[in-house]
Amino acid sequence: MNYILFDGPVRNQLLPFTYTRPVADIRVGILTIREKWEKHLGFTTSTITEEYLSDKYPMVEFEQNIMINASFLPNEELVAMIENLSENQAVFCDDEILAFFTTEGQEEVNFDTYEVFDVDCEYIKIDNTWDIFAKNGVAIQADFDFLTKGRISAPIPEGIQCVSRENIFIEEGAKVLFSSLNASNGPIYIGVDAEVMEGCTVRGPFALCENATLKMGAKIYGATTIGPHSKVGGEVNNSVIFGFSNKGHDGFLGNSVIGEWCNIGADSNNSNLKNNYAEVRLWNYETENFARTGLQFCGLMMGDHSKCGINTMFNTGTVVGVSANIFGAGFPRNFIPSYSWGGSSGFSTYLTKKAFEVAEVVMARRGIEFSALEEGILAHVFEETKKYRKD
Repeated sequence: MNYILFDGPVRNQLLPFTYTRPVADIRVGILTIREKWEKHLGFTTSTITEEYLSDKYPMVEFEQNIMINASFLPNEELVAMIENLSENQAVFCDDEILAFFTTEGQEEVNFDTYEVFDVDCEYIKIDNTWDIFAKNGVAIQADFDFLTKGRISAPIPEGIQCVSRENIFIEEGAKVLFSSLNASNGPIYIGVDAEVMEGCTVRGPFALCENATLKMGAKIYGATTIGPHSKVGGEVNNSVIFGFSNKGHDGFLGNSVIGEWCNIGADSNNSNLKNNYAEVRLWNYETENFARTGLQFCGLMMGDHSKCGINTMFNTGTVVGVSANIFGAGFPRNFIPSYSWGGSSGFSTYLTKKAFEVAEVVMARRGIEFSALEEGILAHVFEETKKYRKD
């Protein structure tokens, strides 16, 4: 069977992260949503997404296919229902399509002609950007249980202070030196070739993904995920860093989501709680207004390739788009459009030529080419987000 993940109706609610990736490639827990489905199903997947992303994330269609809504995270019950689908059958969850069987070339699907199965189990669904950190704890636990089932952790080195050792899993090649790991509130997962430097204090749920680094003396509260090839120091609480991003120095990051190829300057901080303890509102690209989150704690949402200079201060509930460069004293506004250059005193347009030069250098440091494909995606984002920039 061929499985295809589609963005679903929440794609715009997950901007700015879905400017540069399908919904399936959002990281929550230890793995991306795509990685979760592929490991559960035992098959690779392809994607239906926006046309400008389709060269990088193509759809592969077979004679028979099962389409899966990528905003849903897999579990044993959902996977079993989907694997058993046959022609003219679909799975719905609270009136939203979760998965359906289709054949090659089938352009329209009339679900009135389908046999429909309703989900009656618990599940995790990512509807909004803040769900990525708000649901990260349960997602880490689910991934941890799945990835470590029937496996034995690499030995925990001497000199490590551990609480609830049975909830700690260290992959081969990982290094953990003279640190404190407390897994009493949730599991701690240290990925392949990851490194926890000396003096770190970690409380689960926590995931340090492949080749990621926790810098000396870092203080990490759950539920936090540090994605592959990222380097993180300072104080972090309930945040998700997708991968290839750096927060290498002191400063606080809380209740936040950081995309790929971002850099947080030394001693930068974000607020995650308003002074009056009121509900946080967050910029919503779909309504082009500030939306209620229902959350008292909500910090920074930063899209791919964005950077901030030293001592940057972000207000509660700040949204930063793609390829923004923020610097200077004071608090910048709490919606910073893509390709913005500046800070609290105002912004100008960050020209693509300069932004692409930086992206090329940054990616080359990790041995990855800034390809014409990547450039085309970022150029499209520049054009699509023009309406938000005011020079």
